[in-house]
Amino acid sequence: MSTGQHEYVVGIDLGGTKVRAGIATIAGDVLHETTEPTSDGRAIVAQLAQLVTALAAAIGASTGSIVATAIGGAGVPDAAAGQFDLAPNLGDLEGFDVVAELESVLGHPVVIDNDVNIAALGELHSGVGVEVDTFAFVSVGTGIGVGLVLDRRVWQGVRGGAGEIGYLPIGSDPLDPLNQRRGALEEAVSGEAIAQRFQLTSGRARSSAVEVFELAAAGDQDAAASLDEEARWLAHAILAVDAVIDPGLFVLGGGIGSREELLAPVLHWLGRLGRPTIEVRISRLGSSAPILGAVRLAIDAAPLSTEREAS
Repeated sequence: MSTGQHEYVVGIDLGGTKVRAGIATIAGDVLHETTEPTSDGRAIVAQLAQLVTALAAAIGASTGSIVATAIGGAGVPDAAAGQFDLAPNLGDLEGFDVVAELESVLGHPVVIDNDVNIAALGELHSGVGVEVDTFAFVSVGTGIGVGLVLDRRVWQGVRGGAGEIGYLPIGSDPLDPLNQRRGALEEAVSGEAIAQRFQLTSGRARSSAVEVFELAAAGDQDAAASLDEEARWLAHAILAVDAVIDPGLFVLGGGIGSREELLAPVLHWLGRLGRPTIEVRISRLGSSAPILGAVRLAIDAAPLSTEREAS
């Protein structure tokens, strides 16, 4: 077996509540994945370093055989400073050089990007991208964001903040300072918002978003109303993006966005908003999209080995 076949990369999806990570061959074949709760703030560095070590061990490899790690985080990446900005769901990471800290521990290149951008990258190479060249990947979970793929390239914007639609001034009062940290729209469509609406409407003890979906499936009207409100504002967001970008296709992903139950009410609200022809699909990749995208990013960042260079 050649040296190139012994090289691996790690892709990490760093969310506000969960960290998903996978190790892959340099050709992009994912060999093992793991998921665990996200550590708070700067403790994330130690957690990610341990995850990389554990992934290598899981396939019987050494950490020295990993040639690059890529991280998609819930914030705006500042590659020059090695940090995530506008990342309220990741805790106290402002001004913290995550890249330098991890590279000093791991001993190989580390690159960062927005978590929704890497999910869109995964979708481009392994999902709807096999059919179309331009689309908008809408991720809804702890927060909301859009990964814009334009002519097979992920558009990040001048400062890396393209697609941060959580800051659209809809869904809740955008002038209320309490809604400005995460964004007015994000306050209305996050998983936490689904649970809050259910509690306020029903008067019952607060449930998680997952429990609200389960209650709605069982016929609970208060739960169904909370999900309908979710679909309403998600449709507003899709309409806003479509008016500016006209991507031709919207792909819903993330822990909440990928729920099949949301598609029909979203399409219903698009119809009520006068745009029934906008095409919306649920991602078939599920939680694999960001891992696949991060792996692709890590492969691009990996130093070229002597053997791969020769080939």
